[in-house]
Amino acid sequence: MIGAMARHRVQVLRAAGLPQGRIAAIEGISERSVRTICGEAPIEDPRDVAQARERGVGRPSVSAPFRERVAAVLAAEPGLPTMEILHRLRGQGYAGGKSALYELVRELRPKLTTPLVRFEGVAGEFSQHDFGQVEVRYLDGTHERVHFFVSRLKYSRWVDVRVVENEGVESLVRSLLAGFESFGGVPLVAVFDNPKTVVISRKDRRIQWNDTFGQAALDYRFAPELCTPRRGQEKGSAENLVGFVKNGFFKVRRFHDHADLVEQLIAWQLEVNTVRPCRATGVPPAARIAAERERMRPLAIPAVEYALRFSVFVGPTGLVSFQGYRYSMPPEAIGIPGMLWLYPNRVRIVAGRFEREHARVPEQGKDSFHPEDRTARLAQVAGKRGRLYLKRQEILDLGPAAEAFLTEIVHLHHFTWQGEVEQLHEALTQHGPAALHRALAAAHARELYGAPHVLRLLAQGVA
Repeated sequence: MIGAMARHRVQVLRAAGLPQGRIAAIEGISERSVRTICGEAPIEDPRDVAQARERGVGRPSVSAPFRERVAAVLAAEPGLPTMEILHRLRGQGYAGGKSALYELVRELRPKLTTPLVRFEGVAGEFSQHDFGQVEVRYLDGTHERVHFFVSRLKYSRWVDVRVVENEGVESLVRSLLAGFESFGGVPLVAVFDNPKTVVISRKDRRIQWNDTFGQAALDYRFAPELCTPRRGQEKGSAENLVGFVKNGFFKVRRFHDHADLVEQLIAWQLEVNTVRPCRATGVPPAARIAAERERMRPLAIPAVEYALRFSVFVGPTGLVSFQGYRYSMPPEAIGIPGMLWLYPNRVRIVAGRFEREHARVPEQGKDSFHPEDRTARLAQVAGKRGRLYLKRQEILDLGPAAEAFLTEIVHLHHFTWQGEVEQLHEALTQHGPAALHRALAAAHARELYGAPHVLRLLAQGVA
């Protein structure tokens, strides 16, 4: 079974004009399969339908009882044609179909080891990408583990390096797209060294791709390629991308602080790309980048406008939890699965017929509420006591200052705190979470424990 991303690569390579025979050789499939895939609709879903087969669902193969006999035949005659093996086993009682036996022979036949073939990419064909990390000690004695993502075009050797917070899928996709913008277009094939953010699992030629990364490959129409494990020089790349950046920049420079590191990295890339001759080509990458850009395709979506997609679920409190934050949805959406569209500074959530957009980082605390969602959620809570404690919890969720202030008034005003919570919650709706939290912090710092003090601070603009 040929997976979704493998079919996508075939379609991309064929659209670029590669002959069917060459595509078949690259992908290790028949020309007939190439023709079939090229006649299909473009792949739109990155999930690999081969996963079910990998789990071994179903009855054992009819060829299983003949496994040892096939192994013995292949041990004696490794090159014996599969048709002849089928003929011999028919005489020994095999009554199954030839497809089952052919699959068994393919699994057991000894693999021939071929010499490593290195080759150079042509303009606009290959780009290479990888994560790296390095320990950096600054001149003031502090140190930091710096994560970075490096991209390079194979033909021109144009390089792009991005300092990232982590090695997650969002860092990878956003750095990859930023690299494409630095290149001036999208190459035909993007090669990766098997990071978990690209491939979840790999068994022989069956690959389970990360859905979020796979969707980006479909949206920008590039063919992802993985280096074979333990063959670091595959695709003709003798130079190690991460080692190139570490040895050429991080280990030879000195930095005052993180900001100085980023500033020097920008200047270093400018020098590497436009001034310093590349050892492999003898000229700076800038001398060959024009030929690359003539062959690459423009980005379908500007990198800053691209949204990563994640499956989410509207929880029983009417909130969607994602990456440590919670975003409100209408109470009617509770229990509905949805899709979260993640932009650099905002999120858009669609669940059934309901849709909400929020700032990616809430104004205050971990929760982001649309005012109408807060009101609707409160209206659906049964009982006066239930609504009171929901209001109190929404104030507590604002942050440490809110928790400290409420703790004091609950203990100091044991019989009247309920009314003060009502006043504070009304202020939350009127002034917003950030302003109320600042007022609570100011009141706590001055030991002014009471809702009237907080309301006066809000009116005075102290917060």
